[in-house]
Amino acid sequence: MSGTVPSGPTYSAMTAVDRGDQMGKDTFLKLLVAQMKYQDPGNPADTNQLMAQTATFSQVEKLEEIAKQNASMLALQRSSSAGAMVGQTVTYTDERGAATTGVVSSVRLGTDTSEAVATIGGVAVPLGRITDVGIRPASPTTR
Repeated sequence: MSGTVPSGPTYSAMTAVDRGDQMGKDTFLKLLVAQMKYQDPGNPADTNQLMAQTATFSQVEKLEEIAKQNASMLALQRSSSAGAMVGQTVTYTDERGAATTGVVSSVRLGTDTSEAVATIGGVAVPLGRITDVGIRPASPTTR
């Protein structure tokens, strides 16, 4: 089975997306407080509805916490994978879009917000540009 690797730019996954058309938890809390503050004393809000809104808010907070933990775990996994590449022969797509091969001499580990970078023949290469990883060929010996 063979295939080709696109020579265009590489992209990293983002851990969060800011969208102006969605409410955050601060907006939700402000609306909930305003609803309670301006309710009619003669006709108070339904307790079940208030509990459902509070439960929804708690679920959103927990989901945000899980998403942050997943992003940290993914960064850790990428870092340990990157460290295993030192000494390996790799092929990567250079800035011109050409496939280039070299040996990884070092790796600068990434974080939640930055991608790990391998040093290959003195060139800093983001891990997203690496297309093939193999073991460095043994040097020939003469007898």
